[in-house]
Amino acid sequence: MDHDLALVIGLVVGIFSIPAVVSSIADHRAPRIAAIALIVSGGLVAWAATQKPGGYSVSEVPQTIVKVIGRYVN
Repeated sequence: MDHDLALVIGLVVGIFSIPAVVSSIADHRAPRIAAIALIVSGGLVAWAATQKPGGYSVSEVPQTIVKVIGRYVN
């Protein structure tokens, strides 16, 4: 898995885990699975940022997402 794909997967998992955290807190339950998803997301994003020489800037992230999506759509 290359670092661009890891970044995109980490961001997607992180975005999808936010509603799960809010839902479990609203229902007075422990957000176990959502917390694990957030940890995995953070790990993937951190790994991607450390593996790319120079890291990622905020302005590079949308371009990277489009590049990864375009790679797998074609």
